[in-house]
Amino acid sequence: MKASPICLETRPSTLFTPIAHRVRKKFKKMLNKELSHFSESSRSGNQISEYICSTFLEKNNEIDISSGGNVTDMAEENDTPDPKCPSPTVPPPPIPLNSSSCQGNNNNSSVKVKTTLNESEEVPPYGVLTDHEAELNKILGGINTWGLNVFKTAELVQDRRVLTCITYNIFKERDLLNTFKIQPKILVNFLMTLEDHYLSDIPYHNNHHAADVTQSTHILLNSPNLNSVFTPLEVFAAIFASAIHDVDHPGVTNQYLINTSSELALMYNDESVLENHHLAVAFKNFFKIQISPKKVAGSGVLLLDNYNDRIQVLQNMVHCSDLSNPTKPLEIYREWVDRIMEEFFQQGDRERSAGIEISPMCDRDNATIEKSQVGFIDYIVHPLWETWADLVYPDSQYILETLEENRNWYSSVIPSSPTDLYQNELREGSNEDEEESVRVLDSSSDYEKEEEEIRNNYKVFYGSGESTRFNKDRDVSLLRTRTLKGAATSEASS
Repeated sequence: MKASPICLETRPSTLFTPIAHRVRKKFKKMLNKELSHFSESSRSGNQISEYICSTFLEKNNEIDISSGGNVTDMAEENDTPDPKCPSPTVPPPPIPLNSSSCQGNNNNSSVKVKTTLNESEEVPPYGVLTDHEAELNKILGGINTWGLNVFKTAELVQDRRVLTCITYNIFKERDLLNTFKIQPKILVNFLMTLEDHYLSDIPYHNNHHAADVTQSTHILLNSPNLNSVFTPLEVFAAIFASAIHDVDHPGVTNQYLINTSSELALMYNDESVLENHHLAVAFKNFFKIQISPKKVAGSGVLLLDNYNDRIQVLQNMVHCSDLSNPTKPLEIYREWVDRIMEEFFQQGDRERSAGIEISPMCDRDNATIEKSQVGFIDYIVHPLWETWADLVYPDSQYILETLEENRNWYSSVIPSSPTDLYQNELREGSNEDEEESVRVLDSSSDYEKEEEEIRNNYKVFYGSGESTRFNKDRDVSLLRTRTLKGAATSEASS
């Protein structure tokens, strides 16, 4: 039998070594060979090589999350320096980020050290330890309900491991542990490791957000219209994707990373920097779990009939969950708004300190939070959720109703600007010239201009590619309808 390039020689010293460890060792040799040439090509090449070596090849801070297995040769591998990894000669970026991957494995990282259950520890009933079992049980009783409060859940569990808690209980609820023969301790250890790679000092893109998106995806998968549509593997993939989708998020936008020439932007060639990084970090951890792919591939679970259509729906389902904050109960929605705006403002503070242009909505001295939320709902969230509601009608109508109520609340608390006060005074007057001025201010061209400005601002944070929306033509149609309504209102007033 011919050996593939990734095959390893079977030797007595490695006969009982875990497969993941042996493959990783082989992969490291292959990667080192490539990096030795890449680091000599340019200064940026050397910087990227250093980042890869320190992040993916360093063993000092790696944590084996498997529940057992022979780890011989590990000490030998740790003690042997890698001659092909370039020495750290490149200075750090001008504005360091609070990200474990941006800073390397150092003492300033937000990643915890203790992340797993040891062999003698049993998996707690809810996957995490708690001193408030009765209260936690009551909250998790609503795990199949839209609007579960992840903040209260986090307060009830040890170390605020809300992502581990919610994801583990979703897996149990859906019987995915039995379906894929996953040992509970292996799943919990992976989830704890994953959760520790969400940075706790990031206001919004942290483990709370990941838990909320995961639980939201779980609810959307329960739609009666989607009953028996997805295979168990596809359901697993959607929940897994939700849990990892923002792992190790540094709390800034893609454009900020590019503008400051961060290591991540260099590594991923300025394209989809954060999205690529989230996947890279998540699968680096997942690779350590010894779940045999043969159990999945040989079970016949993965069906390819209409595969692309199903994946498209799942992708947009996760996207809906990611943008579901405005569809939650107002108390929860307002908490999310406070968190995302603080994250934006912290980025703006960094940009101001660096002397670069402050990104839209990131200037804490010049931001209208309430108005930005109304624009966010009108031009980003509502078109997306309206399309989803059509897909699963009438199952998600209550979500649209909550969205409309929240939109009306934020609209009602928008502070009056001098322009608004002036327009009100004009409307109360009888002078025809003044009325004409009002009509000009409310013309369709101004409406379109405001609409385009809001959409462009949100493109910075939520992207504009077709892959992030169900139907680009439908989005355009909805926006055109709103534009025509604005023009019609202006004409009626004349």
